[in-house]
Amino acid sequence: MRGTMTRIGCVAVFLAASLLGGCANPAADQAMVAQNALVGMPKQTLLSCAGVPERQATAGDLEFFTYRSNRLISYPAWGGYGGYWGYPYGGWGGYGYDVTSVDCEATFTLRNGAVERIVYGGSSSGGSRLGQCYTIVQNCLAQVPSQSPQPSMAPAR
Repeated sequence: MRGTMTRIGCVAVFLAASLLGGCANPAADQAMVAQNALVGMPKQTLLSCAGVPERQATAGDLEFFTYRSNRLISYPAWGGYGGYWGYPYGGWGGYGYDVTSVDCEATFTLRNGAVERIVYGGSSSGGSRLGQCYTIVQNCLAQVPSQSPQPSMAPAR
């Protein structure tokens, strides 16, 4: 009996971890990676991969390039009277659509012609905003050489 309970516990832990892992947003993860990976990118490369910014500003020796990305998401939702509850409480409900907007504003700070910092903002929040930020930086991430793990420099035993 004890072995069966241990196996059931292990399966439950595995399923819970799988469900939580399924909620990950790879696009949001890549947007966060870009905040470090794109530091040092030359201005010319940024302009070629991200395009012309929506806004530009200069303050002293700093330049600020701001890019925006947004999309509308529509998904089915319950509408109408709230379902059929029988006479005299209501009638048949119907299906409608809920619409939500996801946006991102990415501001690149450049010093001496190279990216120094990237800050994300926008009215959306969390992983949905970061996922939308990825659409701004994805072409530029493709310009960064892959960062494969380097072999250990420890002496062989």
